[in-house]
Amino acid sequence: MSTARTAWGIGLRTIASDGTVLDAWFPEIGLGEADAASAATWDAQGGPDERREVTVELVQLSIDLDSPVASTEDAYLRLQALSRLLVRPNELNLDGIFAHLPTVAWTNAGPMLPSDAARLRPAMQRHGIQVQGLDKFPRLTDYVQPEGVRIADASRVRLGAHLSPGTTVMHEGFVNFNAGTLGAAMVEGRVSQGVVVGDGSDIGGGSSIMGTLSGGGSHRISIGARTLLGANAGIGISLGDDCIVEAGLYVTAGTKVVLRDGPVDANGAKPTIKAAELSGRSGIMFWRNSLTGAIEARLREGHGVTLNEALHA
Repeated sequence: MSTARTAWGIGLRTIASDGTVLDAWFPEIGLGEADAASAATWDAQGGPDERREVTVELVQLSIDLDSPVASTEDAYLRLQALSRLLVRPNELNLDGIFAHLPTVAWTNAGPMLPSDAARLRPAMQRHGIQVQGLDKFPRLTDYVQPEGVRIADASRVRLGAHLSPGTTVMHEGFVNFNAGTLGAAMVEGRVSQGVVVGDGSDIGGGSSIMGTLSGGGSHRISIGARTLLGANAGIGISLGDDCIVEAGLYVTAGTKVVLRDGPVDANGAKPTIKAAELSGRSGIMFWRNSLTGAIEARLREGHGVTLNEALHA
């Protein structure tokens, strides 16, 4: 992977009637020094769209990936650099991104101001234009079609998701911006902002991985290779390689865990620790003892899971 800390993009931006920059699409993008040879090609694609009361125009940009986000165009360039796999999650500065992303009415004809969408509704209906969402972030597939990836429901993957070839995101899976997979993976649960999932891992149906955006925490959770997060399970700690979390079990940093393989004390009891002490460790299975109700962790050998090669080819 390139060590360049600058990124450039050439493409088109959408400007609303009041001057608000709604989005920016960068079909030409890269790290390091910019190549402006194709600017004229994209300039010819611009122009007004009276149906949405917007204007589409050429945008050329070069940014420092280590500096805070400085504009809407800057934010979109960073998000597309993530989704084009030029940088990995948590490897660029996203400070200030929310302040530079306006809430947009996302339609099947492109972005527009929410107030304009309400006012122009009758005319939009005649043109077959429908509002599909109101959000700061658009769908990934409206800007990037990641190679070798399957996404069953495009509305559940945000621009800025980093999806490596071989990844499958099923209908109930969700991947936020600045999060994603580092290899082939199955995603049927929620991958929150900042979370990375290793090669060959399976995020089971209805499962949840805690993020840092709303909870106030600072630990960015990662999941290693060949690890299984069972259906309807959840974690607030990192998992290493070849781990398993039993279906329906939620393990947070403060969860008390009995070490099945630990030495017994004078009373014959196994040691109990907080799950945070096992964060990032490989070869562990977390499960709930059906007789005592205690959450237990035991060491395991061998691979955690093996994905179906035909599904992830």
